[in-house]
Amino acid sequence: MDTTTGPRLIGLVLTENAAQVGVEPFFMELIAGMEQVLAPTGAGVLLLVVADLAAELATYRRWADEDTVEAVVVVNIVHADVRPETLAALGLPAVLAGRYTGPATLTGVVTDDAGAMTAAIDLLVTLGHRAIGRVSGPAGLVHTAERTAAMHAAAEHLGLQVRIVEADYSAEAGVRATRELLAGRPAPTAVIFDNDVMAAAAEEDLVRSGRRVPDEVSLLAFADSALCELAVPPLSAMSIDAHEHGVSLGRAVLDVLIGAARQDRAGPPIRMQQRASTGPAPGGIS
Repeated sequence: MDTTTGPRLIGLVLTENAAQVGVEPFFMELIAGMEQVLAPTGAGVLLLVVADLAAELATYRRWADEDTVEAVVVVNIVHADVRPETLAALGLPAVLAGRYTGPATLTGVVTDDAGAMTAAIDLLVTLGHRAIGRVSGPAGLVHTAERTAAMHAAAEHLGLQVRIVEADYSAEAGVRATRELLAGRPAPTAVIFDNDVMAAAAEEDLVRSGRRVPDEVSLLAFADSALCELAVPPLSAMSIDAHEHGVSLGRAVLDVLIGAARQDRAGPPIRMQQRASTGPAPGGIS
């Protein structure tokens, strides 16, 4: 690559419904952060939404054959992920947004999802919650599994009752999963959501049905956003600065393009943003 002119395009492929991507604040902020770093070099992000993994892999092959992009950022890392090896075989430089333990030698930007889940549980326990539900993202995602393991570890250590219902990050799935959790026995007095969209939709459904948040059930989301701030009541969230995460990914891409050694880098810290959707468990703090 001619480093005097800089890279042309950095590819980002999402295997999600295009309409859902349009309302997913996290990815829009992530791309904005990447663009902040890449734009001064003359580069930009090429975002493509495809139907499934096969289409994603086909896109990488086409990009490599046609020299469309200088590098790729890979998101939503799954167990036994075949994408890193495919990109390595194609000779297409890549940065992984998440933890990867496979054979391909690629740089990653990794956030502490386990630590964030532990902090979320600790907050709810200090508020007296002993039965805690979670609406998770797809179980195959590495960061979902890290959060799940941390939740079960905290439950065992603290003697909590926890239940997890898997969903797909969409508003509809968030509502369905929350209804399922609250219909169980014992019903959780607090629910954690793996993204903001599911949390906001579930809260609206609960309020519409007459449930009082947080008096009857506390809610807490991962991936803080304007959706959380505008919800009624505003949603507490484990806040990762998606824009800063994008900045970290953009910097990692530029380093990879100049031949920097492979390394895992820490992403931005995940912090608690406590708002009005979390409160003492019904009956008071025990």
